[in-house]
Amino acid sequence: METPTVRWRRLLPRTPARWAAAVAVLAVLVGGGTWTAVADDGPPAVQREDRMLRPGGVEIDTSYFTAGGSGKRPAVLIGHGFGGSKNDVRAQAEKLAADGYAVLTWSARGFGKSGGAISLNDPEGEVKDVSGLIDWLAGRPEVELDKKGDPRVGLTGASYGGAVSLLAAGYDQRVDAIAPVITYWNLADALFPDGVFKKLWAGIFVTSGGGCEKFEKKLCEMYERVAVSGKPDAAATELLTERSPSAVADRIKVPSLLVQGQSDSLFPLGHADAMQKAISANGAPVSVDWISGGHDGGDSETARVEGRVGSWFDRYLKEETGTDTGPAFRVTRTGGIDSTDGAALKRGASSDTYPGLRSGGREIPLRATGGGGASTENGTGAGTETGTGAGAGTETGVGAGTATKSTGSAETFRNPAGAVPPAISAVPGVGGGLSQLSSLGVGLSLDFPGQFGRFESAPLANSVHVTGTPTVRVNVKEAAGQDAVLFGKVYDVSPDGRQQVLPSQLVAPYRITPDQQGKPIELALPAVDHEFDAGHRMRLVFSATDLGYASPAEPATYTVTADGPLTVPTAPAVATAAATLPWWTWGLPAAALVIAAGLLITARRRTATPAPDPALTDVPLQITGLSKKYAKSVDRYAVRELSFRVEKGQVLGLLGPNGAGKTTTLRMLMGLITPDEGEIRVFGQAIRPGAPVLSRVGAFVEGAGFLPHLSGRANLDLYWQATGRPAEDAHIEEALEIAGLGDALARAVRTYSQGMRQRLAIAQAMLGMPDLLILDEPTNGLDPPQIREMRDVMIRYAAGGRTVIVSSHLLSEVEQSCTHLVVMDRGRLVQAGPVAEITGSGDMILVTVAETVSEPLAEKVASLPGIGSAVRTDDGRGLLVRLDGATASRLVADLVRLDVPVTGVGPHRRLEDAFLTLISGGAA
Repeated sequence: METPTVRWRRLLPRTPARWAAAVAVLAVLVGGGTWTAVADDGPPAVQREDRMLRPGGVEIDTSYFTAGGSGKRPAVLIGHGFGGSKNDVRAQAEKLAADGYAVLTWSARGFGKSGGAISLNDPEGEVKDVSGLIDWLAGRPEVELDKKGDPRVGLTGASYGGAVSLLAAGYDQRVDAIAPVITYWNLADALFPDGVFKKLWAGIFVTSGGGCEKFEKKLCEMYERVAVSGKPDAAATELLTERSPSAVADRIKVPSLLVQGQSDSLFPLGHADAMQKAISANGAPVSVDWISGGHDGGDSETARVEGRVGSWFDRYLKEETGTDTGPAFRVTRTGGIDSTDGAALKRGASSDTYPGLRSGGREIPLRATGGGGASTENGTGAGTETGTGAGAGTETGVGAGTATKSTGSAETFRNPAGAVPPAISAVPGVGGGLSQLSSLGVGLSLDFPGQFGRFESAPLANSVHVTGTPTVRVNVKEAAGQDAVLFGKVYDVSPDGRQQVLPSQLVAPYRITPDQQGKPIELALPAVDHEFDAGHRMRLVFSATDLGYASPAEPATYTVTADGPLTVPTAPAVATAAATLPWWTWGLPAAALVIAAGLLITARRRTATPAPDPALTDVPLQITGLSKKYAKSVDRYAVRELSFRVEKGQVLGLLGPNGAGKTTTLRMLMGLITPDEGEIRVFGQAIRPGAPVLSRVGAFVEGAGFLPHLSGRANLDLYWQATGRPAEDAHIEEALEIAGLGDALARAVRTYSQGMRQRLAIAQAMLGMPDLLILDEPTNGLDPPQIREMRDVMIRYAAGGRTVIVSSHLLSEVEQSCTHLVVMDRGRLVQAGPVAEITGSGDMILVTVAETVSEPLAEKVASLPGIGSAVRTDDGRGLLVRLDGATASRLVADLVRLDVPVTGVGPHRRLEDAFLTLISGGAA
């Protein structure tokens, strides 16, 4: 959706004065970079300079963004994620520039158009480049200086870009504030946690960087050495540690906003915890924000995070002391189900102090269950129980007596030869229908019999909200006296025991050496934010294998004895915010009345329209040569020469980057604005403001206004009455059935969740069962389950022979819900046609692996049930698999069974790939 503040503005100056300014800027930049005006009808215009710099002896591709006036302003550097380039952060750069910053983005060494080899944020490489970029900013006349050569500057970026923000703050004292996002504190700890090789993520790291040859030679040698041995050595750990922010922990003394992902098996929450402790110990202000997404998928909360980053810089770079930078700790919670529509709830919880990962520890007694291997119990199994009867326990909330220890509970299980088949938790790189398993805590997780030990609590008498790192004391023995490699995880088990959820799909690896064996040691489980409901059990599992990690190839037998209860942190100071009503539930009704009055006045002033076209009577929409210029502009077009056609029964996705002209097109289609050239015909009738055929068009644009004290049904009745049309024409029951609103219609709208209000707004757009339904960003602000429900609504509506046009930035949802696409860029049509034709994906799945695929293996995969064909890729490191009845999840399970070292599974060509390819010709 186009908004006044976030767009890709690539338009020419609108007035002679701005042309003169452009010429002046170009004169200054001769021999340096290129200049692009990024203008809008609203203030201020953003300019961009593209140029190659050599801050550290290597050519670095940069873009520099500024907006409005000649006054001094702070600067911000934005780094990109690993495998990306400066173009990935362009939208954020433009927004910060419009908000009064001088913003510099760059492609790191080895990425985009920059030269050099990838050296993983080497202090003498990428970090030195950043210091050189700060030098360049210090020479810009519009950048505010603290002193000569020292600009007022902040750094932000996600993942790789977040790490270099931390490193720059440690190495360059001119940095004034940072806001790293989902990044690492120690890269060795991330890829070799507790001395266990995280092989899948390491493999993805290398392949997403372009292959081993793109890296600095010693990094490539290190990776190949560890990948072959399956075990990191001291040299590998030292190499990665010296290039990590933790190496300069005592030097990072600037205000730091730390954003970390809950759905992240690459850089888990413990990294942000280590950052917070180190930086706050240096006396700097620190805030921590746990978002619901992460490297494993889920909601990245981009708009909220970028808004908070902007506020952080307003406070510490602009020194606006009244700016609210948010709480010291915030976590996005997605647990719980809304009673009105079954959608997952999502809202923030916060506290004024950072709780750490072990605040409010609560002991949960455990007992061995014998679920994965041999179980032995010395004594009473679950410890000494002094209470009797369900609910007698008062200390822990576990209703099976007051057990204070879990002594004497032991499980014996085996690591199979070759460590196959491995257990499955998070599967990095998996696309398609499996991509949400880490972010939602559901999906593919599997432990193989005989390969794990299981300890379980009694049913919880009360719900327990865990926020942080559970811990447990255990005694581990390996029968042959070798290292024991285990993977710990805590499941949420339903009352009937049939369903178990692994929160965020996370596991914690442990390498327990012989000198640690035979005596109690404390193990930390993955840090999560998850609510265990009353009646559920906590299940602690130690597995001998995991798909994402390297386990010993030699067979081994492990015995694990629980030496105490499971201690779970509850962070009692963290309070969940009450669900609040967004402003539009009370602010938009008045606006809706104004719009309705305007439409009535427009209807009375209806002008003559072209005669109907009989040949298009059954065609929902045909647009021909449509053009619309920006206000007061002679040659700047919002939409230019746009033509396409939509047929009955289609769900058409209207795609394009911000500023492509999508919303302008929809507004012309709804008769809200008039095109300068061309025409729009709906069922053969030309569209003009107030045209009668608009009664066959329903629209949902930027939310709907409801009266919060009235029920959902009362709001719909009131809206329909305001149209002046007969009550029998409303078809309310049919609209409600498609929207799936259920019994909540009798409840006041103020009690509705965000997803419920969105669906009520869609039902309002469907009143009268219009033949053409237009939806502009209908999934904004919704959780993944709510988005799935919205997708089903659109599909059901079109199934009746009607037509839906949806504008959305969620490409994965468009790919699943739409039958056809129209792709726009800079106001022009780029491509139109069926989704499968544009993506070229069909049922083709790309499987990438860690080693060369042999022809016999390809033939074996091709012979699997439900597989049409399997062909090796040109480089031999992957398979193109055509599904013929099998599902992607079934394919993954079969590949694991065949011992295929999978590093990624996804569509051969996703819509995202096709989209970026289509618009790349116009990208700067």
